[in-house]
Amino acid sequence: MSLSIGIVGLPNVGKSTLFNALTKKAVPAENYPFCTIDPSVGVVAVPDERLEKLNTFSKSKKKIPAAVEFVDIAGLVKGASEGEGLGNQFLSHIRETNAIAHIVRVFEDSNIIHVHGGVDPVSDIGVINLELVLADAETVSKRLGNVSREAKRGVKTAIAEESVLKKIDACLSQGKLVSELELTDEEMEIAKLLNLITIKPMLYVLNKKAGAKNIIDDANDPRTIALMKYLKTRAHVLVDAGIESELKDMEGEEKEMFRKELSADNDDGINALIHAGYKLLGLITYFTTGEDETRAWTIKENSTAPVAGMAIHTDFREKFIKAEIIHWDELLASGSYGVAREKGLLRTEGKEYIVKDGDVVEFKI
Repeated sequence: MSLSIGIVGLPNVGKSTLFNALTKKAVPAENYPFCTIDPSVGVVAVPDERLEKLNTFSKSKKKIPAAVEFVDIAGLVKGASEGEGLGNQFLSHIRETNAIAHIVRVFEDSNIIHVHGGVDPVSDIGVINLELVLADAETVSKRLGNVSREAKRGVKTAIAEESVLKKIDACLSQGKLVSELELTDEEMEIAKLLNLITIKPMLYVLNKKAGAKNIIDDANDPRTIALMKYLKTRAHVLVDAGIESELKDMEGEEKEMFRKELSADNDDGINALIHAGYKLLGLITYFTTGEDETRAWTIKENSTAPVAGMAIHTDFREKFIKAEIIHWDELLASGSYGVAREKGLLRTEGKEYIVKDGDVVEFKI
């Protein structure tokens, strides 16, 4: 399952620095706008202790984690929807992703230029979101013009699409993201065909900086109050991209020691971001494990066993007969498949079974 999250934001908010930390892949992160011109892509393993434990349990020869693709997209600026700052090119890159990680700067540092002269998170969010809204409004307007002509001729599919387009157009006219518009399942299917940017789920990533003034630490700062109000019902995480980039090549005790020396938080913001991105896309993980390989498979929530099997091979859906299933912690607690079977914990499930997060599955085809 190919899944990608586009990293967007104003210039100099920490996008490329965060990307470095996420992927351990060096991309330019200089202190001036448009340093990143072509999107860099990195496939990031989803941290999962369950995979580690199952790998040890099975003494597998290899271990393959679930993964999410992150795309580092150059900084957008006001006027991007009209082509400013190579805006059209950058907007096209965002359209190709499944979700958006919107990086928001919440620290003050006179040595790092702010494109608008001062840090104001809600204002910065507004600039980016407005450009995305304007880009989508143009797409909808063009499509609406074509569909309306067909609708007037009485074409049923066009009438249905026109109704959805008008609903979306009204939403965008108010400066709102389409993802915040209530659509029925049928309306959503029509809307998805437009490949709109603002229909994608969005995660706000608040980028702080150790040693700098982080406005997020001052609950009485009007900018913080406004930001927290805005984020009250929206997905968000807090990271220190600079620290995480410094620590990206370290592991274990060494990493924690340097984290303390750098006066950084104990929490690994990168892991939190990856997990939040995974959740944002409505994904879960199931496992297959054995002597040859322990592997995490990515599927959509509420997938039936045959659909889940397609993550391994498309034939699994049509050729599915049954699946042997046990939750990962029950398998480990049992100590072996044999004991789990004796306890009745290893179940045989059919085509209607909904695979759960953490299930260990063996498909029979």
